[in-house]
Amino acid sequence: MNPSVLAVHASGMHTMSKHTLPSIMLIEGLGVEGDAHRGSTAKHGSRVRANPTQPNLRQVHLIHSELFDELRERDFEIRARNWTV
Repeated sequence: MNPSVLAVHASGMHTMSKHTLPSIMLIEGLGVEGDAHRGSTAKHGSRVRANPTQPNLRQVHLIHSELFDELRERDFEIRARNWTV
């Protein structure tokens, strides 16, 4: 197996979709530079309301491509989105 990164995404705002980017900068202990979820403490609204000092566990999501294949097999409409930043 030769693992590879197929795409990277980030958004400076809390939205359901993130922009496809040619590259990202990972900041150790913080997450993706310029992303709304970057930081050492929780950024997601419900987690901040529960405890704004809790650690940020959503800095980076790694999603295996096989998940998208499985979702398509279950009749979910999954497609790539490419936005211009």
